[in-house]
Amino acid sequence: MSALSTPTAGPSHEEGPQPLLVGTGLVLDYGDLRVLDGVDFHVAPGEAVGIVGPNGAGKTTLLNALAGSVTPDQGSIRIEGRDVTALRPELRCRQGIGRAFQIPRPFGGMTVLENVLVGASFGTRLSRRATHRRCVEVLELCGLIDLANRRAEALGLLHRKRLELARSLATDPRVLLLDEIGGGLTDAEAAQLVTTIKSLRELGISIVWIEHIVHILVQVIDRLVCMDAGRVLAEGEPQAVLRDAHVVDAYLGRGSRD
Repeated sequence: MSALSTPTAGPSHEEGPQPLLVGTGLVLDYGDLRVLDGVDFHVAPGEAVGIVGPNGAGKTTLLNALAGSVTPDQGSIRIEGRDVTALRPELRCRQGIGRAFQIPRPFGGMTVLENVLVGASFGTRLSRRATHRRCVEVLELCGLIDLANRRAEALGLLHRKRLELARSLATDPRVLLLDEIGGGLTDAEAAQLVTTIKSLRELGISIVWIEHIVHILVQVIDRLVCMDAGRVLAEGEPQAVLRDAHVVDAYLGRGSRD
């Protein structure tokens, strides 16, 4: 596999590694509803960034824009300096942007290995032998090697989540977008998933992770971004962001947004 502060109102990446993935001035409207309102976002090589916020804050829409599922009305998205704003999701995948969805939807009639092979074949240009070798590595990393020949439809929720992660990793991403991958898991299962995601960091993969289970998120991330009403409300060192008065108000003072 490949190398498998005080909160602020906007990102600053003048120091440290140059950003791997950058969204600048992202604006997106659904009719009269503005769901992204001038969002600036970045993640550096090997960095893990968490995104939190009340329901309707624009978190998943931001991930959709970064992955190419939606195209912003204004702004740009770059990976390693290349403008990918107009690229379709499958082309962004080949540029190194992987994604794991909140609700796993594996190919139920296929085995775990076959599901991962689809990801590897789609996202890479490896030889057949190298593709199989990559899939075995991914299955081992995600704790699925003993289930390689089991049909995906027979998996429990934790293993379906692991398979969703494995399919994304098989595409050889440089940055992995995770959308509430801990949702629906017990505390013990979530802890196992955290261990797996931590191992990805050791491979140098950048992570952007939306998660409502904040105590899970802060075990992995370097930086936390809080969104509300389509804007970045605060970002910085995770505990500092969680203590920020505006963040507390977004969660507790006005309640969640539908």
